[in-house]
Amino acid sequence: MSDSIKNVAIFGATGMTGLATLPQAVAAGYNVTVLVRDPARLPADHRASRVVVGDVVNKEDVKKALEGQDAAIIILGTRNDLSPTTVMSEGTKNIIEVMKARGIRKVIGCMSERMSSMTPSPPSFCWDRAKVPPRMIPVTEDHDRMYTALKTSGLDYVAVMPPHIGDLPLTGSYMASENMPKGRAISALDLGHFFVQCLSNTEWDGKTVGVWGEYK
Repeated sequence: MSDSIKNVAIFGATGMTGLATLPQAVAAGYNVTVLVRDPARLPADHRASRVVVGDVVNKEDVKKALEGQDAAIIILGTRNDLSPTTVMSEGTKNIIEVMKARGIRKVIGCMSERMSSMTPSPPSFCWDRAKVPPRMIPVTEDHDRMYTALKTSGLDYVAVMPPHIGDLPLTGSYMASENMPKGRAISALDLGHFFVQCLSNTEWDGKTVGVWGEYK
């Protein structure tokens, strides 16, 4: 556990990746606060230090969740709803504004590799609409707004771009590379592991990171 980061707020803790991240953050020794709309979606043995019931689009709820925190992990999603949305980007903007007001520096945000495409030189993440399946465009557009909010925040952000997130085992041997999306999948558990590792080091601060695993 980082000496400077002890208290961590997770936004999106009841989604598949959030539920894979929460216990790993607790096991690593962090005091975890979660902001959830429906606490019944949390496992009975979740062991979060604090559960704040509210909505990420309500700035007052975000303020409550970020009281006394040292960092934030943003894993917002829409579950299976692919309709146009601003929830992820508006929620991220609220989190960033409150963090900046309170001097909280570290934020890890998860978006989608569907936003990314490789350019020949130099390699970089840039959203290519032509490569996004039409049904995914509305959600991807909001991920793009979320990404822009992180990149322009001035915070110590880590923008994580996973490929398909699957119900696969925790291996701890996944790959991560700046601006180099590879691989076809990452397990939710390995992705959560990466988020937690980012809390205790600065290797990926201010960077856009592709993470992927190799699973049998």
